[in-house]
Amino acid sequence: MKRRASGVLLHISSLPSRYGIGDFGRPAYEFVDLLRKMKQSYWQILPLTPTERSCGSSPYYSTSAFAFNPMFIGLDFLLEKGLLQQADVDPAPEFQKNIIDFNAVASYKERCFHAAFCRFKEEKEDRDYARFCEANAGWLDTYALFRSLKSRFNNAGWMDWPAEFVTRDPDALARAEHDLAEPIELHRFLQFIAAGQWDALKTYANQNGVHIIGDIPLYVEYDSADVWANQGNYKLDERRRPLAVAGVPPDYFSKTGQVWGNPVYRWEVMKDNKFDWWVRRISHNLKLFDIVRIDHFRGLVAYWEVPAGAESAIKGEWVEAPAVDFLNALLKIDPFLPVIAEDLGLITPDVREIIRRYDLPGMKVLQFAFDSDTATNPYVPHNVNANSVMYTGTHDNNSVKGWFEHDAGAETKHRLREYLGREVTPDSLPWEMIRLAMMSTANTVIIPMQDLLCLGSEARMNTPSTTEGNWRWQLSGEQLNTLDVERVARMTEIYGRSQ
Repeated sequence: MKRRASGVLLHISSLPSRYGIGDFGRPAYEFVDLLRKMKQSYWQILPLTPTERSCGSSPYYSTSAFAFNPMFIGLDFLLEKGLLQQADVDPAPEFQKNIIDFNAVASYKERCFHAAFCRFKEEKEDRDYARFCEANAGWLDTYALFRSLKSRFNNAGWMDWPAEFVTRDPDALARAEHDLAEPIELHRFLQFIAAGQWDALKTYANQNGVHIIGDIPLYVEYDSADVWANQGNYKLDERRRPLAVAGVPPDYFSKTGQVWGNPVYRWEVMKDNKFDWWVRRISHNLKLFDIVRIDHFRGLVAYWEVPAGAESAIKGEWVEAPAVDFLNALLKIDPFLPVIAEDLGLITPDVREIIRRYDLPGMKVLQFAFDSDTATNPYVPHNVNANSVMYTGTHDNNSVKGWFEHDAGAETKHRLREYLGREVTPDSLPWEMIRLAMMSTANTVIIPMQDLLCLGSEARMNTPSTTEGNWRWQLSGEQLNTLDVERVARMTEIYGRSQ
């Protein structure tokens, strides 16, 4: 990311689709074509891992750090392969426009997946499938068993399963693998299909000059295959319950901080194991993506630890993590370490020193640029260093239009107008902010699709510290047709960011 370039932030789930949620199907390829027409070099997405409706379908709370979300499987490609017939997918429900109904999508797609799995089993032995299962056995077997056991125990968390499964008694696991052979095979099949479709999509993107920026949450969900299978890596008590959980202190998004609830790592144990789980995780993601953004990067240097059961994050404390040893281990995977450090929020000098030492690009958000004096604000375009990724906003921000209409105060708006040297309206501001980002000194610029379409708060992806109504926004084909492709392409050329 050393050259000037730009791209678009749009999660897979937000792509247009007749099946209720964006996926790896035809519209994803059409979006790559659109990026190429706009002369964009990057497509940034959110995590592709499985989501849970009990966690608001957030891509940052997953039952696996390695698996794909099966909901991203493109049904059209299953039709083309003969694993589905038209009668299996028709009639599709009348899904809501611009809003994902995760329950309806899951009910519909799971029915289709079972039909495809039945046909798959009837076919001759698939060598590609066997190779996939063998190559990914390290995480796939555990994940498939974990999901099957959750279904067997009425979706209860692993900590509430019978004791022999909580403690992972080898005999009990062996019996379960035998008794649950069918659902285990279904989960392996879905991962095989999803991985194949993603690999084909990423290959197509790369062939068209588009690099994929993936996203890795720092922490994993407590009720996940990762914690269940690697309990010694986390601060758990003798009952396997968290002793402490992750969060952040009070910041821009919340006056009481945020309690995320993820168990925190036993970094001393991971260090003794040469960070084996993390090395496997990063290696896996660098095969899936060209670049990875590590969410909450500062937690690799020092993290905010909150006592388990606390209602707010105010009483947490900073705990040091072995950042140098950890990043040195990652350098053995790739000496160029294609990582973006998410460094928003409260960033202390020790974190900035680690980012500088390893020459990692950090993040700059234009919506934060006018909260204080523009002469010194670190997010203002003229103060941004080249090794940065500039955003008009992220998935955690309102759209630019929504921000101006509902979030920005009078002083912020005054500083913004002074900086631009002219008056703006909610409708004109998105393009003004896009231009500011494009002309900035940052090597990389990423614009959310909502801002390219000048959409308001109705298109917001996530509101931190809330649990309802997030991650549901979906782009419609009609909206996509209103995009001023030529304007984006010309601006990209003017500021030296074209492919």
